[in-house]
Amino acid sequence: MDPKDVMKLAEENGAEFVDMKFTDLPGRWQHLTVPVRELTEEFFEDGHGFDGSSVAGWQGINESDMLLIPDPKSARMDPFLSYRTLSVTCDVVDPMTREPYGRDPRGVADRSIKYLQSTGLADTCYIGPEAEFFIFDEARYHQDANSGFFEVDSSEGIWNSGAPGPNTGHRPKHKGGYFPVSPVDSQTDLRNEMCLELEGLGIEVETQHHEVGTAGQGEIDVRFDDLMSMSDTMMWFKYVVKNVAHRHGKTATFMPKPLFGDNGSGMHTHQSLWKGGKPLFAGDLYGGLSQMALHYIGGLIKHSAALCALTNPTTNSYKRLVPGYEAPNKMAYSCRNRSAAIRIPMYSPSPKAKRLEYRTPDPSANPYLCFAACLMAGLDGVINEIDPGEPMDMNIYDLPPEEAAKVPSAPGSLDEALKALREDHSFLLQGGVFTEDLVHAWIDWKMENEVDPVRIRPTPWEFMLYYDI
Repeated sequence: MDPKDVMKLAEENGAEFVDMKFTDLPGRWQHLTVPVRELTEEFFEDGHGFDGSSVAGWQGINESDMLLIPDPKSARMDPFLSYRTLSVTCDVVDPMTREPYGRDPRGVADRSIKYLQSTGLADTCYIGPEAEFFIFDEARYHQDANSGFFEVDSSEGIWNSGAPGPNTGHRPKHKGGYFPVSPVDSQTDLRNEMCLELEGLGIEVETQHHEVGTAGQGEIDVRFDDLMSMSDTMMWFKYVVKNVAHRHGKTATFMPKPLFGDNGSGMHTHQSLWKGGKPLFAGDLYGGLSQMALHYIGGLIKHSAALCALTNPTTNSYKRLVPGYEAPNKMAYSCRNRSAAIRIPMYSPSPKAKRLEYRTPDPSANPYLCFAACLMAGLDGVINEIDPGEPMDMNIYDLPPEEAAKVPSAPGSLDEALKALREDHSFLLQGGVFTEDLVHAWIDWKMENEVDPVRIRPTPWEFMLYYDI
């Protein structure tokens, strides 16, 4: 789609406004809106100036003037706004130099693909994420100097099995929500509506289902796509899930671990490299993989601790990455075995289906940074021929403690992951994909705005443990 096509799309749909969307450093969509009369061919060249000084994780007020440059290929009609609005995803550039802004996450994803192509190893990285989420009826939370609480509720939550009537009693138990039919799965129609909205945006849906957790945990899988397109798609995905839930008076969250004692939400990320339309991960080695694929796995394992700072970027992420809830915190690889962080799916013998599934990431990740970082770690493994070690075709959680301890684990906290990233990020800097400025801005933002504020606040459970000490 070129600028003329976008203008035609706007006219055919009676657009009154143009919404310009971009992504802040932590990974939330931001936007500003202009009247549709601004939509000219020059609009895509000149861009639209804005003040970036208050955008999370970006530079300060002394260098705050920036430009949004719309990508015409991203144009879609927004399905949720009352006034007909055309949405375009934008890149962020410096208005003086017209160079991409180094902390723009979308620019990182773009540079990762250009770097991949410059190596001559491959020309395309396909990504297929499986993002899980919860749909609650209500979410309440508060914290101040002398009080703090959170409470989420869902009519589907097993804790409501004894609630006053009318009470039908059909609910998924803790860890009992995988694939039940209605009435236990009470949100099939809601997820179907999400699927229809995604399809209406041109995003191909493969499947949807209830996930393991009680209280409305769900999953919608979209068809794999190239890294940049899938990064854009994941921003739309979150937007659609949240807004469809909101349309029905419910609330959706991609928080990795909103419930104690039940499974958290992951974002298992399928990855493969292709060149000239041919898959490069198929071969005759373990799991039907090529040597390139095994070296790619080696890179993911070697850099797994640092990767977690980008693939599992919240303090809450590490409440999911614990034994007992199917969370893959052991950095090993295997066919079919879901206790390993890296799984080789065996559904199809087709070379085109050969890929690896990195199961550690969660949907709180900024998709542009997450997918680009995975690619850079994998490429480091390919370029340097990193041996992934032997596969582990057993339930790692059933190993004796002394044996399990020999398998590398994910960091135990965001603080640990950020320290690992500080010590191990040269692989991200190759080809100028990430910059030192971005890496340190990410670490500083996370420490100052998430790690330290969480660390210094008392929690309700600490009162349970220590009030009477």
